[in-house]
Parts: sequence; C-alpha cells; structure tokens
Amino acid sequence: MKTIWLPLAALTLAGGSALAEEVRVYNWSDYIDEALLEKFEAETGIDLIYDVFDSNEVLETKLLAGGSGYDVVVPTGSFLERQIQAGVFQKLDFSKMPNSANLWDLIKDRTAKYDPGNEYSINYMWGTTGLGVNVGKVKEVLGEDAPINSLDLVFKPENMEKLASCGVMFLDAPAEILPAALKYIGEDPDSKDPEAIAKVEPLLVAVQPYISKFHSSEYINALANGEICVAFGWSGDILQARDRAAEADNGVEIAYNAPKEGALMWFDQMAIPADAPNPEGALKFLNFIMDAENMAAASNYVYYANGNKASQDFLVEDVIGDPAIYPDEATMGNLYTTTAPDPKVQRTVTRLWTKIKSGT
Repeated sequence: MKTIWLPLAALTLAGGSALAEEVRVYNWSDYIDEALLEKFEAETGIDLIYDVFDSNEVLETKLLAGGSGYDVVVPTGSFLERQIQAGVFQKLDFSKMPNSANLWDLIKDRTAKYDPGNEYSINYMWGTTGLGVNVGKVKEVLGEDAPINSLDLVFKPENMEKLASCGVMFLDAPAEILPAALKYIGEDPDSKDPEAIAKVEPLLVAVQPYISKFHSSEYINALANGEICVAFGWSGDILQARDRAAEADNGVEIAYNAPKEGALMWFDQMAIPADAPNPEGALKFLNFIMDAENMAAASNYVYYANGNKASQDFLVEDVIGDPAIYPDEATMGNLYTTTAPDPKVQRTVTRLWTKIKSGT
C-alpha cells in the first residue's frame, strides 16, 4: 500500500503540550488533487493523514476487521451496501455539513439503492462501465459504420469473430458483465432471478471464444499500446488508456462510449467508519469536499464525474464537455444501478461466470 504523508500543520498546539487534531482519510490511489488536501489543513488547522488503496477488497478487509484508524473511507457503492448492513459505518450529521446542499439529486436517487436515504455516505466520484475501442482498428475490421456505441459490438458473435483478429478483453467481473448481458436481452439488469440470469449463458458462451482475456486492469495498457482493439471496462480506466495513448503519440485513437442500450453506473462514496477516532473532524473534511469549487478542483484533476451539482459551474470544459465523463441527458436517463445478490444467487452467478470464462 502506498502512503502519502503530506506537509502537515504544526504537530503541537501553543505551548507544545497537546497534539494537534488529526483526520485520517483512506482513498483510492491517484484520486484527488493533493493541493486540496493542503488547502484543507490551511483552512481548518487540522493535520491530514492521507493513505491510499487500490482495491475494494483491501479496504473491506480493514473495515470488517475493525479498528482501521480511519475517519473517512471511500468504498464503491455495492461494497458500501453490504458494509452498511454489517454495521461498519455511522450515520452522517448533515446539520454539520451545510455544503451537502450542493449534492446532485439525480446522483442521490441512484446511490440510495446502496445507502437508503443516503444516511451513511456522500458521493465522491462516479462513472460507467462500457466500451473502449481503438477507433482505427475497429473501423478497419468492421467498417465505417462499426457499432462502437452499442453492445452489438461485443455481444454479436459475427462482430466478435472479426474483432478477435485485433484483440478483445472483458472485465473479469460478473457484477459488471452479467447485468450488461441481461440488459441486452431485455431483462432487468439487477435481476436476482436464477432463470433470468441463466438466459445470458448462451449469449456469452457464443462470444467467449473470441475474447482474448478476462482481466480487470491489463486492458488499460493493452488498449493504449494497440495490443487490443476493444475493451469492455470501466470508464475511468478507458479514459486513462486514451490519455496514455495520446501522451505516447503512438497513433492509437481510443474512444469510450456508454452503450446506447444502457450502461451500469458505479459510485465511489465517502463514509465515516463507526469506530472513527475523529468523527467531528471527518464531518469537516466531508463538508470541505462538498464545497462546489473544491469538488470541481478534484474532478478537474482526475477527470471523473462527481455527485456535486453546484461544482459543474467550475468544471473545465475538457471535463464537463466530455460525454465520456458527463454523459448527455438521454444517456444519463439510460444508466442503471445494481445491488449485491444474496449468497444463494451469488453462488449461481459464480458458477455461471466460471463456466463462461472456461468456455466449457
């Protein structure tokens, strides 16, 4: 785990007899402008200890073990849902966070699926799961009218057979791929009905032979380097691949599209652990983040959408004007969310996913 120790305010109060107040934050790596963290210290006089992680599993292990020592953590929505049920978090006192008035109702409506009433968390960033394409290669293989904004690209065997020549990778994540397949065949993407879930098997088995690899991170560099021409992955990852290709000036043009049939929407939520050492300081940090200009600065730095409506007035055009980051109104209305299955349904999903990946 990488740890960032930022320049802190004085470690002792006047007279040197008492330690200064601290807030400890645990967030995803490369996910904030560090200047904001220094600004928080300067404005509040609170020392900020900021550590980073790179997977929900790492965060969840710390939270479920208890005594993490953190005041603010940032789980993804589906993990947050079961962590709330496990009693990991404390309810937020919104009376101490006036900047919560800046939150975006459209995003709150969706995060309520994980956090009913949005009592335990606020949205930090959000994105979608969709299609990353090497535009030149895909059009070379499928023609100028290649369906780069449609699930037809990856779920029609005749397309996948041709795309196999330039490489296709899928997320190794049934919670992302199976809902997309359900949506494609006209079922509820959040269905927990084993019979409905079983209907996606023939669809995915038919395209499986043409998938180069199921992996949840390797596709970033593979897409950026031109090793593959299609990735079914997370918006932020694909935008990262786009930027890497542009920086390398290697002639690879990457585009990201949320499928027109509908795309899964993911959310990274800020919450306060039930055993946080400094919950009052945590509320100050959340209120600081919800300031419109501060939240805009975070999005302008990481190029992700956020759940703060007021921040949109301060976003740079490269962020607010990019439909890959902030989808248009029609696309937004077509995004869906999913919830965690119960253990019995999860076993069904796991068996099906194992079968699909193995091709047997």
